[in-house]
Amino acid sequence: MSRIAVYPASLDPIHNGHIDIARRAARIFDEVIVAVYDMPKKKLLFDVSERLELAERAFINDTNIRVAQYSGLTVNYAQDVGAMALIRGLRVFSDFEFEFRMGIANKKLAPEIETVSIMTDERHLHISSSTIREIAELGGDVTSMVPAFVAEALVNRFRELHANENSPGYTMSIRD
Repeated sequence: MSRIAVYPASLDPIHNGHIDIARRAARIFDEVIVAVYDMPKKKLLFDVSERLELAERAFINDTNIRVAQYSGLTVNYAQDVGAMALIRGLRVFSDFEFEFRMGIANKKLAPEIETVSIMTDERHLHISSSTIREIAELGGDVTSMVPAFVAEALVNRFRELHANENSPGYTMSIRD
């Protein structure tokens, strides 16, 4: 029996912290499915097809990591694909409180699925998708936080948004 884990995320955009967590999980499980949630309750910069494409490029050489889109409850998706675990990344103390409550709720819904939390590598503690989006929109260099093709996608997206006179831009401050 194959040990499958699901690593659910919105990946808007995918960054080096996400990639590191998925690759470390892939050393523990036979297969890791990086599951891109199609309709998160947040303002998105990239649509689901773009987020999938960027994630697929990030893991193109990883033989036991695959990328998939999903909808609905994460535990239902995990059950549908035969996963035994959900992977969650922890960066800061506040992540633990949120992930702990989510893990308990998921355990109530699907007792057979474990939640495995992987602490971020210290090199990625400062990285979050929202921070990357704000830095990139304001013209900052994010190449140390994301693969080059993601940095390029960010530059192109913000160029598109700023070229549209009717667009207010994107910025949601990391302070909000």
